[in-house]
This record gives sequence, structure tokens and C-alpha cells, in this order.
Amino acid sequence: MTDPFVRAVEAVLFASETPLTPAQVRAHVGEGDVAGALRTIERTQAGRGFVLVRRGDHWHFETAPDLAHLLRRERAGPRPLSRAAIETLAIIAYHEPATRADIESIRGVQISKGTIDVLLEAGWVRPAGRREVPGRPLTYATTPSFLDHFGLTSRRDLPGIDDLRAAGLLDPIDDAVASALESRDDSD
Repeated sequence: MTDPFVRAVEAVLFASETPLTPAQVRAHVGEGDVAGALRTIERTQAGRGFVLVRRGDHWHFETAPDLAHLLRRERAGPRPLSRAAIETLAIIAYHEPATRADIESIRGVQISKGTIDVLLEAGWVRPAGRREVPGRPLTYATTPSFLDHFGLTSRRDLPGIDDLRAAGLLDPIDDAVASALESRDDSD
């Protein structure tokens, strides 16, 4: 017979439309070892058609990765992000909390209000307060939805410069400039 507390935690997670933190689960099931129940569920779901997944500090069920292809449908998806939106999202993810001025400084061009609006509507960024400097600019940070969409447990899982270079995602011109700067520094 399965532990009633573990069953209750499983039911709450299964019925939830959004991933839940252990504290949110506890609000539904009462006091108990939620962390232990999550470990038990995670262990018992291994190898099944759906698995318990942790993204940041949130937990939810999702289709087992090896079966996801069975559920793919041909449908019109959301419009792809513009280059400006992708660059803005990357800057926020790597430098959060970031202000509009931070983003413009890194990109070297002004950012339209619509670019950040698209990311807010997608649920990938959120306002993260105001910076304590003159003008008190609004800062932006990534959300758990961002982590979930990109399959990350935390921001520490973002690829580093060496990972991006190995994947061939860095512009060859940027690599050439970096090499030229390094060789110039070596000759000094």
C-alpha cells in the first residue's frame, strides 16, 4: 500500500496547471515530509510514461523525454522571436537583473518597448524591482517559465562561452577579433 501522504503530494502535482514549489504543495497537503515524498515519487515514476521534473525550485509532471515525439502535433506555433528579442533575452538571462540601459549598452543600439513586451507576454522575463540609482530604472529578470521552456534547472545551467564556441554558435568574426586581440596582447 502506498503512503497516503505521498499519494496526496502526487495528486496535487498532477492536478496543478503550473509547476509548484514544495511550500505550495505543503499548503495543499498540510505538514509532512514533502521533500521525501517528492523523492519517492521521482523514484517510482522513473521509466514510466510521465516523470516528475524539477525546474529551479518548482516541481511538475511531464511526458518522459523518450516519448515526447508521440505527442507532437503539427500546429501553428507562436511566431519566432526577432533577433533583437533573442539578444535581449540572452542579456537578461546572463546579466540579471538588467535594466533597459544595461541591455542597450551591451547591444549597442536602442531597444524598442515592444521587444521587452514580447518577452513579458511569453512569460520568460518579469519586472524585478527598481535599481537604487537616480531615475530608479526598472530591472528585468528571467522566470521559472524561461527555465522550463529551455529545459534548465537553474541559470547556472546556461552555456558558457566555451560551450557556445564548441557548438559553433559564436560569430567567426567575433572569434577572429578575439584572436587578434589576444595575439596583440601577447606581443606587448
